[in-house]
Amino acid sequence: MNRCFLEISMPVSIQSVFIILSLAGSLFVSGCSSRKINMQEGKFPEEMVYTMSEDGVPNAGMIFNVSPDSAGTTVVIWVHGWGVNFYYPTYVNIGRSLAEQGYACINVNTRMHDIGFNIGETKTMRIRGGGYWGKPSEEVLDLAAWVDFAEKKGFKHVVLVGHSAGWEAVCRYQAEKQDPRIAGIVLASGSVTANTDPPDPELLEGATRLVAEGHGDDLLRIPNRRFPSFISAATFLDMAETRIEYKDFFGIRTPNPGISRIRCPILAWYGTGDDVGNESDLDLLKSCIRKLS
Repeated sequence: MNRCFLEISMPVSIQSVFIILSLAGSLFVSGCSSRKINMQEGKFPEEMVYTMSEDGVPNAGMIFNVSPDSAGTTVVIWVHGWGVNFYYPTYVNIGRSLAEQGYACINVNTRMHDIGFNIGETKTMRIRGGGYWGKPSEEVLDLAAWVDFAEKKGFKHVVLVGHSAGWEAVCRYQAEKQDPRIAGIVLASGSVTANTDPPDPELLEGATRLVAEGHGDDLLRIPNRRFPSFISAATFLDMAETRIEYKDFFGIRTPNPGISRIRCPILAWYGTGDDVGNESDLDLLKSCIRKLS
């Protein structure tokens, strides 16, 4: 596994968390590449937990507690990638591994978990979430609820980890909020390349029309894409309207990218076995950040 610290001016305790998370990445990659996952048993109490975002979206998660002798004030919040959820087997193994090392971890769902799910209902329609129907821009509300939850649990510092598509939610949260409770963020196999190409005009026109007519849940077929092959009109429009500094978060083509708003330490790593990105992505990420003041 390739790993790289992009910033090391951090307290010793946070350095330790980052080192352990680098090792946890090895656990994740080995689970992915072999396709056979050996689940490890938890040694300490685990608890199902729930939050409610300020706009009324409920989310579930799991807290992996540590031994009372090693309890600290820092917690890791692990955010899932596209199409999965907080109880994805390798995520659970990572949570348990962190707990064994003395670091509490909360694996969390956002409104983008799984491909699709029913959030709730109004008098006239169902409200859906997930990879096909959720709005990525609204994940910030979910993460705000989870950070508040961690604080109520007695944790003073949070390390936010975003795996795969989850890195976008993590980065966007801290770029917008600049939350002082965030001790660091981890980009676990997230895409670095800039996504600044304009959306397909026909799809954009169709999505805009469907949303305006109140049919934002209708699915559009996305051609020439491995996955997802479908996406709702509302999701497509939300992604199309994402600000350029978030689409090109590390400033490959953009002069004032989202990364310039983040002041906490960053750890980025990629696996080498059947994973998203590789060492060249790390090199690109580092070269982009060095250009920023």
